[in-house]
Amino acid sequence: VIGIEKFGLLSFATATIVYFQILTDYGFNLSATREIAINRANKYKIQEIFNSVIFIKCMLTFISFILLAIIVLTFKRFRNDWIVYFLTFGIVVGNTLFPIWFFQGMEKMKYITFLNILAKGLFTLTIFIFVKNWQDYWKVPLLNSLGFISSGILSLWIISKNFDIKFIKPGFNSIKTQFIDSSQFFLSRVSVSIYTSSNVFILGIFTNNTMVGYYSIAEKLYQALQQVYFPLTQATYPYIANTKNSKLFKKIFKFATIGNFIIVILLFVFAGSLFEILFSNRFNYESIYVFRILLISALIVVPSIILGYSFLAAMGYPEYANKSVIYGSLLHIFGLLLLVITNHINIYSVAILVILTETTVLIYRIYFSIREGLWTTREEK
Repeated sequence: VIGIEKFGLLSFATATIVYFQILTDYGFNLSATREIAINRANKYKIQEIFNSVIFIKCMLTFISFILLAIIVLTFKRFRNDWIVYFLTFGIVVGNTLFPIWFFQGMEKMKYITFLNILAKGLFTLTIFIFVKNWQDYWKVPLLNSLGFISSGILSLWIISKNFDIKFIKPGFNSIKTQFIDSSQFFLSRVSVSIYTSSNVFILGIFTNNTMVGYYSIAEKLYQALQQVYFPLTQATYPYIANTKNSKLFKKIFKFATIGNFIIVILLFVFAGSLFEILFSNRFNYESIYVFRILLISALIVVPSIILGYSFLAAMGYPEYANKSVIYGSLLHIFGLLLLVITNHINIYSVAILVILTETTVLIYRIYFSIREGLWTTREEK
């Protein structure tokens, strides 16, 4: 309905806003999840953690909005479509209000599933109702943001009603502790964003909205495949952190990897038919080629995701999970710079670079899992 160029603009705006999401998350999805899981039986401690993290995230959201305003008003590339960037920022507000880390730590994953379906379902429904032609493109980020904000507000109500958590002003020491504890995860989260969202961002800077649109279509399907495994990692992380059950993890890892391999092969073979059903012939050629390249990366990234924070961090070695993405992002930055300098930056070269980066991250995680003896269960030792 909105066309490939406007789709590219919206994708570029979302990629820009992701940096602010990373800043406001500040690694709490890992650090706060762990703290909630450890102190699950201590209601007072949970309330203290919850209010401290929410307070920090709200402050970071305010800072993020100021930074966005400065960027939009300073650079013409952003100023021409200022309304899109400000409307897209609502996603950051919604994520701040939606404490996924709390539900993960409490191992109440049903709330995350329900609220995510609500946000995405509401967004999808309203898109069909209100977006009629390309001139309505600005309504897409508005409706998307409203969906996220609605689910965020509802999540706070659920936490207050079902978990009896009171919203109180946190103490300075508690805020300081949570901020410092999460800092080790923040750098890794920033690093992850470099070789995920930065691809669309860099393409938007050095190519055009049309090329961004072609790449983004393929990338969204690639990311959708990864999303299938996120509930698994979200459920596994707090359990493994508590039990250190490596034997069970090995079974989960095995079945997830085999299942992913089968899915990737099917998607690779039927990619053309899939794109014709979901989009239209005008999107097929460039996007299908990119999607098939990214599918090769999917064979690597899924076992890497599961092996990372769900295992290494949960087993008490978060530094290896963190450093793997830091080193991977450094490689990715170097690769992107090389592509720009040599004038080889395009949707295909960026997709190939994703494969190289994800392979580096996986090899690093496998190496240290074996070196620390984490892959060997107690019975095998």
